Amino acid sequence: MVIEIGQVIQDFAVIMIVASVMALISYKLKQPLVIGYIIAGIIIGPHTPPFSLILHLDILNLFAEIGVILLLFVVGMEFPIEKLRSIGRKALVIAMTEAFGTFAIGFVVAQSLHYSVYNSLFLALAVSVTSTVIVMRILEELDLIKHEASSIILGVAIIEDIIIISMLAILQSVGSTGNVSSSSLLIPNLVVSVGTVLAFIAGVLIIGSKIIPKFVNYIGKTNQHDLLIVAVLGVAFGLSFIAQEIGISVATGAFFAGVLIAESKVHSVTKVLATPLKDMFSAIFFVSVGALMDISVLPMFIVPALVLIIVSIAAKFLTVVIASRAQKISLLTSLRSAFGLSSSGGELALVVAKGGVDVGGSTSSFLLPMVGTMTIITTFITPYMIKFGWKIANGISEYFENRKKFRIV
Repeated sequence: MVIEIGQVIQDFAVIMIVASVMALISYKLKQPLVIGYIIAGIIIGPHTPPFSLILHLDILNLFAEIGVILLLFVVGMEFPIEKLRSIGRKALVIAMTEAFGTFAIGFVVAQSLHYSVYNSLFLALAVSVTSTVIVMRILEELDLIKHEASSIILGVAIIEDIIIISMLAILQSVGSTGNVSSSSLLIPNLVVSVGTVLAFIAGVLIIGSKIIPKFVNYIGKTNQHDLLIVAVLGVAFGLSFIAQEIGISVATGAFFAGVLIAESKVHSVTKVLATPLKDMFSAIFFVSVGALMDISVLPMFIVPALVLIIVSIAAKFLTVVIASRAQKISLLTSLRSAFGLSSSGGELALVVAKGGVDVGGSTSSFLLPMVGTMTIITTFITPYMIKFGWKIANGISEYFENRKKFRIV
């Protein structure tokens, strides 16, 4: 099929115009822009009557893949290796308890809803996600960023992002066998998948940290911003290509490329240069997710989507409280952290769903619209979960403090 340049420009114009209008509406309604982008995709997509406004959905998917790489690359630049080390054991314990606990509970519930093994795995991983960007932005808007719980939330979210991205790489590696039966999850396959992911991450962090930051610093000394942005994008797409070639998600390569760039002395300048590109292509990614949603099948999965949202919130809340209290963190901080981490799925959940669809044949078509619906709902309720949740935490903490004082008296 021959694609005319005029048609591509038309598609791009439609995407940008509709996305900007819906983003403006979301802004006026004080809602995250990601919701506007998803709705824009639904409007222009092929599944929305009377006709599709997009001529070439494959071009949109290509832009979306670039969006995933740039989005995770810029996210990775927020997490230099030293910062990851300084987060501390408490955040690590909470993150692992929350991520793996929610994943296990989500998988069991998805299986009880009679979904296939792979559908259950990717759904469980999607409900395990907490959006670092959304949660931290809300904490800033509510002037809660300086509380102890906010530091814990940030640390947990950072570690959780790495866990989720690594687990996504493992699931995609296992799922690429094409066998959708549970027999494909034999221990040897899983060991190979885990080993491949860990070897890639270790190689990137050990070898890459000795080469990439020095290379970027050398480029930075030229004071040529165009040369710098081309060089760091070369690192991002290069590691993404390597990750894809060995059967790992491109998102994993892009994320750890960002981690390496964060080790350079010019990472602040690099982030400023890369952010506009990230904003544009990540917007296209969210639009593409909306375009792929077949809203006509919404009635078929709205109930299980709501069930999984409730399960996700409950699982995250309980695991965070239990892990926090086990490490002797105060009840108030534990509850605040739990409310802050329990609601939002965010953009990474969509990346997980898209990753599941990209496996090909292992997951069903309902995965994207279901996770998209869950993301919209959880993104809407996150500000209220934090705002009112922290007030509830204050009340519970004061109640138990008063009981202690009463007993002492």
